[in-house]
Amino acid sequence: MTVEAAAAAAGPFAALGRDRRADLLDALAAALEAARDRVVATADRETALGPTRLNGELTRTCYQLRLFGDVVRDGGYLEAAIDHAGDTPMGPRPDLRRMLVPLGPVAVFGASNFPLAFSVPGGDTASALAAGCPVVVKAHPAHPDTSRLCFDVLAAALRDADAPDGTLGIVHGLAEGAELVAHPAIRAVGFTGSAGGARALLDIIDRRPDPVPFFGELGSLNPVVVTPAAAADRADRLGTELVGSITLGVGQFCTKPGLVFVPAGPAGDAVVAAMAAAVSAVGPATMLTEAIAESFAAGADRLAAVTEVVARGGLAVLLTVAAADLPPEATGECFGPVAVVARYTGGADLFAALDALPSSLTASVLRGPDETDLPAELTRRLLPRAGRLVYDGYPTGVAVSWAQHHGGPWPATNSQHTSVGTSAIRRFLRPVAFQNAPEALLPAELRDGYTGIPRRVDGLLQGVQ
Repeated sequence: MTVEAAAAAAGPFAALGRDRRADLLDALAAALEAARDRVVATADRETALGPTRLNGELTRTCYQLRLFGDVVRDGGYLEAAIDHAGDTPMGPRPDLRRMLVPLGPVAVFGASNFPLAFSVPGGDTASALAAGCPVVVKAHPAHPDTSRLCFDVLAAALRDADAPDGTLGIVHGLAEGAELVAHPAIRAVGFTGSAGGARALLDIIDRRPDPVPFFGELGSLNPVVVTPAAAADRADRLGTELVGSITLGVGQFCTKPGLVFVPAGPAGDAVVAAMAAAVSAVGPATMLTEAIAESFAAGADRLAAVTEVVARGGLAVLLTVAAADLPPEATGECFGPVAVVARYTGGADLFAALDALPSSLTASVLRGPDETDLPAELTRRLLPRAGRLVYDGYPTGVAVSWAQHHGGPWPATNSQHTSVGTSAIRRFLRPVAFQNAPEALLPAELRDGYTGIPRRVDGLLQGVQ
């Protein structure tokens, strides 16, 4: 019934138009803000992430809902283009008008590590609703009460705004998630989780008579390179900051650095010593679920069997190995507060190790003052392997903005799209061209004289301030 209701809502919801959808997104943000105390308390009880982290996550969640309202009002996401009928060097051309339209009902899978920003009210839901697609969320078992509360808050706000029944739905359970992906009315799937979970859902999609797009944000190693000049310049600071990124959120971020390349020699030794001191000072912590904790412990043990343990603190583990001897176990994600330091002896040593790594969501380069030559070569080598290159900073923390990209080649993701930032809306749209269509049958945004959005008319970009 939930998916059937979403299917019935698809046409009416898309027909609301951009201004109504934008207002709905603002209303959803306002409803979550009004329920902040209940939402944060419920999420803290289920996840132990703490009110400071959860209040920040809720603020981010509301912000991205409102940002997608701005995207919808702007209209540039439609990629509207008009080519009037006329003569061309290839001969006569018909009247052609093209824009992006909603895919239809979308399935969204909530994530374990972000009970708000990547779950029921999260970025996948916000971008799909902005595109004009009803959403059915598969709640994550790590925080079912939070998921239900957020759904109830959003559903009430949609009813108050007279949105079509079925605009937002929710299901719980492993079997229900599989049925959701297999349902013929679902036109796309958004997923944040493990590569194993993604493969299971892809298998279901492959068995459908009509396979649909799957947008998975999966595991990631997120390598960091400390150049010799950076190590010589600020070893103590780098070591402390690196461990802060590795252990942020108990290491349960998809952008956590799992592998840090540090030069051999005294300056690199100082970086590792600072990292070891910072890890040793890490206090006790609670992971999101028992299953995640068990998987982390097993993964850390596997790493310890093929590398050298440098320091432990709380749950955090720091290990080291020569870059030339980097074992396969150190090139995959271990979800939790653990990282391997790979010591390299020169450029050739470093480059060979980097060339053997899988792709990631991010890759980071920590440079010396005004250093450009080695960072330029690292950029060339890392560019094919990451969706976001970070310089003199750390990959944890993903800003929600127009220019953000949160994705990367497999196994980081399975698509060329982003799950964070305004272009995330593109996942839930498809292009349609109208040839020689009467004006009355055209979408308003493709009619002559329509203003207010960017459009390319006869090859010239218009409507841009």
